Amino acid sequence: MDRHQTEKDDEASGQGRPTLKTLAFMTGLGVTTVSRALKDAPEIGAETRRRVQLVAKQIGYRPNRAGVRLRTGKTNVISLVLNTEHEIMSFVSDIIYGVSEVIADTPYHLIVTPYSRSQDPLDPIRYLVETGSADGVIISRTQPNDPRARYMLERGIPFATHGRTGLIHPYHDFDNYAFATDSVRHLAGIGRRRLALLAPPVELTYHSHTLNGFTDALSEVGASEIPFNTVSVDHSIEQIRMRTAQLMRRDVRPDGFVSSAAAATLAIVAGIEDAGLKLGRDVDVVSKQSSDLLHLFRRELLVVNENFRLAGAELARSVLGWIGGAAPGTLQSLSVPTEVLAYRGSD
Repeated sequence: MDRHQTEKDDEASGQGRPTLKTLAFMTGLGVTTVSRALKDAPEIGAETRRRVQLVAKQIGYRPNRAGVRLRTGKTNVISLVLNTEHEIMSFVSDIIYGVSEVIADTPYHLIVTPYSRSQDPLDPIRYLVETGSADGVIISRTQPNDPRARYMLERGIPFATHGRTGLIHPYHDFDNYAFATDSVRHLAGIGRRRLALLAPPVELTYHSHTLNGFTDALSEVGASEIPFNTVSVDHSIEQIRMRTAQLMRRDVRPDGFVSSAAAATLAIVAGIEDAGLKLGRDVDVVSKQSSDLLHLFRRELLVVNENFRLAGAELARSVLGWIGGAAPGTLQSLSVPTEVLAYRGSD
């Protein structure tokens, strides 16, 4: 598409906002020179590029996304698809922060595409693909052989998943097998022998990673499992609290818990205390957390940190890498858990 069409695209949506012509007038340069300077074209001198980009920043110039799409076939959009009912706020804000940090110095923008429990999780993916609304997609809450991942693979859409699916594509995941084994070993090391696991929902991939790590470590340390599979971390706080209290009132009850989510841990502790037992004396709990809040709630809790900001950054790099031509199978990363941390503050 020629220079005149570029100007038309920019002007068509530029009513009331700075355009390429505005920049050209303010810098005393031609529209073509301004356009190339904004793109860091090597044939434009460094001082000219710096001057144009500084003025563009000062007057709030933004390229017309519709025009960019017409000229390049790209949207310059990365879509983060989130389940509005199951994703907790700390996860959402940290993932967004991590993605935004990586794309800040690129032409890409982040949009969040929400969906609810009543929707098929594939619906927002179909919409994005069929309307060409994004150049790349990030999804979470992955399942084995996830239909969303298969759909995008079949259509050649760059994407990354928070969690694994068993398919070959970019992902970032937390090593939940290692989290569970480390947690069991720590509890056994402080004398806990009857352990319960509050696991992720059975349909998600990291359920099997967590459960396998838990059961393998039980065999290793010679501890026994107290089944706690009537709830998962997706159940409500009140449901988890009630089931925990019921479990802790039994004659044979856990003396240790492994919890896969910080919010669920609050409910476990409430249930323990409802049963008249004391955390750190009668029972210990190891929990994942993504912020330093659990020790503010109860110092006796044992925690393992999971970095969602890092996850967001790795996912953004993976999507951009695929868009840039890297092989999808080379864009995969796995976070190793921190050690199990006890409270280290001063009284």
